[in-house]
Amino acid sequence: MIGAAQGFPGAFGDGLGKVFGSRALRVSKAGRSMLDAEEQELVARLQRRDEAAFNAFVIRYQDRVFRIVLRMLGDRAEAEDLAQEIFISIFKAIESFRGDSLLSTWVYRVAANHCRNRLKYLSRRRRQLTDDFDEESAAGAQGAAAPDRQGTPDRLLEARQTEQLLEEGLQKLDDEQRELIVLREVEHLSYEEIMAITGLPEGTVKSRLHRARTALREHLERRERGRRA
Repeated sequence: MIGAAQGFPGAFGDGLGKVFGSRALRVSKAGRSMLDAEEQELVARLQRRDEAAFNAFVIRYQDRVFRIVLRMLGDRAEAEDLAQEIFISIFKAIESFRGDSLLSTWVYRVAANHCRNRLKYLSRRRRQLTDDFDEESAAGAQGAAAPDRQGTPDRLLEARQTEQLLEEGLQKLDDEQRELIVLREVEHLSYEEIMAITGLPEGTVKSRLHRARTALREHLERRERGRRA
């Protein structure tokens, strides 16, 4: 997908080396770092522009970033393009990360911001995202979320149909509702992480999630009734 194994210059273009300036990232010591020892080491290596650290970072986060982008946009080609853009933006902004949140929370925040901006852009161009979401996209999202799913052909077919209904339902939600559903129900993030990503207070997150779940459930129930009719 991202091509991390080939190294970042090959995957993102020759300009990647210019992303990092001479200044090194320093995790803030004003407060207690949220990073564990492994992530602190990864950040330290990223400071040194260690190509192996770049690859390790992409390998660790590429599935999560691609999954949220695909769920938000509903278009595989757009998701692949935006996922690479997100990683480049992360590398450009890495020195702004101060360790006052989990690294994963910060990555999700960057990804969510890019998704919002891309959706606004697509909306201005009057792109119909639901028309662009096809069976291949659903299969890609299913594979990213649950690569080890196994079962009989009938069960696999049923699971794929359920996945397609879910994707269709997600695209029927407004952008804000879809983002919250993806963060909570797909990525299984805590309310604290969602608050940090969206900047919304807890009560607002919970009330909007309730409305989003209700809207999604109603859509799925309508489709189920139509399928049985």
